[in-house]
Amino acid sequence: MTKADKHYIEDAIATRAIHAGQEPDALTGAVSTPIYMTSTFKQDGVGGLRGGYDYSRSVNPTRTSFDEQLAAVEGADYAMSFSSGLAAIDVLLRSTMKPGDNILIGNDVYGGTYRLLSKVFVPWGVGLDVVDTTDPSAVNTALAAKSYKYIWVETPSNPLLGITDIALTAQLAHEHGTKVVVDNTFASPVLQHPLVDGADAVVYSTTKYIGGHSDVVGGAVLTNDSQVADQVAFLQNSAGAVPSPFDSWLDIRGLKTLDLRVRRHSANALKIAEWLETRPEVERVWYPGLESHPGHEVAARQMHGGFGGMVSVQLAGGPEAANRFASSTRLFTLAESLGGVESLIEVPAAMTHASVSGTTLEVPANLVRLSIGIENADDLIVDLAQALDDLSA
Repeated sequence: MTKADKHYIEDAIATRAIHAGQEPDALTGAVSTPIYMTSTFKQDGVGGLRGGYDYSRSVNPTRTSFDEQLAAVEGADYAMSFSSGLAAIDVLLRSTMKPGDNILIGNDVYGGTYRLLSKVFVPWGVGLDVVDTTDPSAVNTALAAKSYKYIWVETPSNPLLGITDIALTAQLAHEHGTKVVVDNTFASPVLQHPLVDGADAVVYSTTKYIGGHSDVVGGAVLTNDSQVADQVAFLQNSAGAVPSPFDSWLDIRGLKTLDLRVRRHSANALKIAEWLETRPEVERVWYPGLESHPGHEVAARQMHGGFGGMVSVQLAGGPEAANRFASSTRLFTLAESLGGVESLIEVPAAMTHASVSGTTLEVPANLVRLSIGIENADDLIVDLAQALDDLSA
């Protein structure tokens, strides 16, 4: 796929999400994909599989439907879904890496990703290094100094919302024989197309925007590389970290409205970020849609239709103010995760990113991460205002 196809993907997302892999049931005509809640399938004689289905760990019609739907929305040749985002990351890396290989990751990534790499892959014999992926010169220097199997990119990153130029990073990486994986969870396939920009693989926590309703845990790997797809599919079946049919159905349902939701998330987040910049209690607002964000120009070129629903703020009053602010909201729910229709608030240093404490990935203790939902933006601002007012009460 070339960049000329990008606008076609964007225009087709809403249609593909509703129709790709969603043919009405052949037996009954049911418009909604059935939940094939079965562990095994009757064979018509030994080896006589109906539609290729034998056992649900290997393949299940509901999961197949979601994989086809997600691949179409992403503009990918292959999509494989998993029981969680970390399961997807684990299988992608374990199926394509071996002891002695090296991986280069950004200095602002999800704490669970760093934990998996540092506590599981490093003891297995994989080398792990950290670089500021938003700095192309630093990336190029690191790639020139050592051979890496992958460079791992999050953009926008979690939780500081750093912006990495995917196309430039892919160009630099490929010159050094390194592949690029992009965790596109924060942007979703609505706003950003890493494969078009040169990435070799994309991963998602479908728990977040794709599921979109805080009622399912899942993940996915997407690629246009048939060899990588075969390796991932083999380990997926061998290790068995697959989503249930019901989980797949929830992701199908969520993906159908992703385009509408993400655009509302983004519009709300921009309005709230602009308002937060006016508050004296706030030391810094991190949101790529703001001109004050150091990655704004790259984000404006790379993201299409909005800048996402995540906003991070640093409180002038320090860690105590951050904890108090996060505990004082009424519409925002104090909880981990993100990307659901409801707004959430958390303190990364003590919650989602506690595992990187004391490392080069440690996040500021006064940082609060907001997952902006699709409620009325003015109502959300009123809630944040009363919580900020409470800091000086």
